[in-house]
Amino acid sequence: MSVFVFPDDPFWNEEAEAVEFVVEVGEYRGRVLVARRALQSLVGHTPKPEEALQYVCMNRPVFDKAVEMRIMDRKLDPDANIHLTPRDVRRAFPELPPQ
Repeated sequence: MSVFVFPDDPFWNEEAEAVEFVVEVGEYRGRVLVARRALQSLVGHTPKPEEALQYVCMNRPVFDKAVEMRIMDRKLDPDANIHLTPRDVRRAFPELPPQ
């Protein structure tokens, strides 16, 4: 059983131009952001917001694993949130194909 909880569905954060979702570990509750520019190298082009959201949702276990790895490595961003990079995602699942 995982100590990581992802209670909410991802959504598009227009201000950040990123897909956002929440992670909880014990008392910690943080935001996870996957910027459109970060997704660009994963999908092979700059995705529209709905395409970016769909890509994260379709590959949710991969993104959740990348978040878990960042937290376990204690690599939180200065604002205590997590801004996933393509490197984080590929580290969690090197075989992830572009769509």
